[in-house]
Amino acid sequence: MPELSVDAPLDGSGAPGPAGLGEPVVRVRPAWTAALSLSTLAVFMAFMTPIQILLPLQLEHIDPAHKSTALAWVTGAGALVAVVANPLAGALSDRTLSRWGRRRPWIVGGALAGAAGLAVTAAQHSVLGVALGWCLAQAGLNGMLAGVTTPVADTVPVEQRAEVSGWTGIMQSFGLVLGALLTTLLFTGVWSGYGCLALLTVALALPFVLRFPEPVLPRALRPALDLRGILAGLWISPRAHPDFAWAWLTRFLINLGNALGTLYLLFYLTDSVHYGDPGTGVLILTVIYTLFAGLTAVPVGRISDRRGRRKPFVLISCAVMAVAAVLLAFVHTWTAAMAAAAVLGAGFGVYLAVDQALVTQVLPAALDRAKDLGVINVANSGPQVLAPALAAPIVAWLGGYTALYLATAVVTVLGGVLVRNVRSVD
Repeated sequence: MPELSVDAPLDGSGAPGPAGLGEPVVRVRPAWTAALSLSTLAVFMAFMTPIQILLPLQLEHIDPAHKSTALAWVTGAGALVAVVANPLAGALSDRTLSRWGRRRPWIVGGALAGAAGLAVTAAQHSVLGVALGWCLAQAGLNGMLAGVTTPVADTVPVEQRAEVSGWTGIMQSFGLVLGALLTTLLFTGVWSGYGCLALLTVALALPFVLRFPEPVLPRALRPALDLRGILAGLWISPRAHPDFAWAWLTRFLINLGNALGTLYLLFYLTDSVHYGDPGTGVLILTVIYTLFAGLTAVPVGRISDRRGRRKPFVLISCAVMAVAAVLLAFVHTWTAAMAAAAVLGAGFGVYLAVDQALVTQVLPAALDRAKDLGVINVANSGPQVLAPALAAPIVAWLGGYTALYLATAVVTVLGGVLVRNVRSVD
């Protein structure tokens, strides 16, 4: 393979070397960050709103007696698809020779496929049909996610990454807020809710795709395009890349804690808090959560960039999130739920900004950034597979919601402690 030069920007991307394969050196503009944030908003609105709002309502109508189990099966099946689709789409993105670049075709194509999957899900009237439709949506949306997450590593210099990651990170929770507002106030039917999400997924992806070109990968630099090699490359040796492995495990555990805590939130408000309108309750808690995440993500990201430190902020964020989980475990009131949402949002805002920046600093190879970030993203989607299997028996037989949120706290703290094993990042 030809040796890469990383001396100066050669392609107008802000990243040095051919096709932006070196370490970026030019700070990105606010307009670039804003457009990428809109694309991130699109994909997470399409991911999270069905999980939190539309799928529970749809499955409660289809099978009210087994709504919890049905939700666990549907979300678990979708997450299993995501575990495979995201790194595979990332590997194919790394090998894309399109004149549009490597990332933008996957953003557009994934948005279209994800929108189609949402439409299919909306039309279903059985648990199996909903599961199949949601799996299709997950496949498309994870292709889009592969294109959306990599530009930060491709284009943003290290000393700006936590700030930019803060902006894109808060889009995850803001996506749920916007999706919940739309599906509970404007598009109150299940079908219209899915349809609205499908249209916005495509529309919000377009500004970044149309306005900001990216360099084309030279054919001579493309990694081998063979299925066996691609599948083999999805395994990244912890022995060869220990910092990557520890960053992956940290993210997996923190996201497992988050998944355990949010999967049954609608049912928690219904069955334990006895809130009169649990759908509206979820929306209120999400707004509070997002507000406090927004208050911490970008400011703390800037502090992390200036100090060049990541791990202390990850530890702090995990401790804060664990406090919120303990509050939910022992105080089953609406006031406590609102306080926990504020605390959790403040902690998760810090985590979203700083951990994403940390992860981009431990990627093994520039040519495989999207694939490697896809493997990292398995630590986001994998817990969605495991959480239902853990949460359902905990709620049913091992102590109910108190035990569930205590488990959330323990797993989250463990994830924060393990980040200390990452050696190449302060």
